[in-house]
Amino acid sequence: MDKVRMLAESQPNIPWQEKPANEAGPVWRYSENPIIGRNPLKGVARIFNSAVVPYEGKFIGVFRGEQKNGVPHLYLGHSEDGIHWTYNEEKIPFVNEKGEPYMPRYAYDPRLIKVEDTYYIIWCTDFYGAALGLAKTTDFRTFVRLDNPFLPFNRNGVFFPRKINGNFMLLSRPSDSGHTPFGDIFLSESPDLVYWGKHKHVMTKGNGQWWQTLKIGGGAAPIETTEGWLLFYHGVAGTCNGYVYSMGAAILDAENPSIVKYRSENFILTPEEWYEERGFVANVVFPCATLHDAETGRIAIYYGAADSYVGLAFTTLDEIVRYIKEHNVKIGDDDTIGII
Repeated sequence: MDKVRMLAESQPNIPWQEKPANEAGPVWRYSENPIIGRNPLKGVARIFNSAVVPYEGKFIGVFRGEQKNGVPHLYLGHSEDGIHWTYNEEKIPFVNEKGEPYMPRYAYDPRLIKVEDTYYIIWCTDFYGAALGLAKTTDFRTFVRLDNPFLPFNRNGVFFPRKINGNFMLLSRPSDSGHTPFGDIFLSESPDLVYWGKHKHVMTKGNGQWWQTLKIGGGAAPIETTEGWLLFYHGVAGTCNGYVYSMGAAILDAENPSIVKYRSENFILTPEEWYEERGFVANVVFPCATLHDAETGRIAIYYGAADSYVGLAFTTLDEIVRYIKEHNVKIGDDDTIGII
């Protein structure tokens, strides 16, 4: 059998730490976590649930900054190594397509994804209820807000890093007006970022897998591989002491990504360290981004921890794909094209 490969660019300077000898799981934490602590810049109490991409040989990030008045907004950060960050003190200055100021009332849980020659930020915003906000930039100086893709209520919007059959592909999780289910991940397509359709069901919240039984949501942008699209996502359990957010992994079909080829029955990371168990919202591991190197197969995963910190974890393509296959479980009709 051919070795699985990433269909992506090489990024040899991504953060990396070898797997500890005593680590049994497929994912291991950076020993110096958390990489972003509390009160990281003026007026911001906490940074978490944030996204990172390579840019001009270095790294750039869009960060969820919880202001000291409690309202979340998005901030830009820069890094030489993907671990140590400096931030712009002002919120990202979004404008409309005429160049006029067009700031969201609030913005949280961003994903930052490059498609062709443009970077797209997608986040949760206020559109008479929680909905998806969308903006684009080519230079990280001008940020143009586009029309919101969907009606409320929706969260966890995640672009694929390339078009499929000429269309942008977007994962999302339709929800109710509260903070709980519907709970499944869906896929939508658009030729122009204006008109969205061809909606399909992708993944079912995990009946029988308690760690993801309440709801699930897309995390980092899928990584294209010779096995299909590698997706890191979050799953939520409802316990007598509140919600617990863990990280899961699945592989979607390359050309029909509403079809789940493999899905791990087990979580691959769950709150165990102090910075994951203790914080503004306890017991949260929330993946939002990866950096990955096609040459070595190394993957660095950025995740929010306890709504208070940013953590970093690592895996390799070989190890995570092997683990998903070995622990594969079929849930609902995930292995169908997602239309009924």
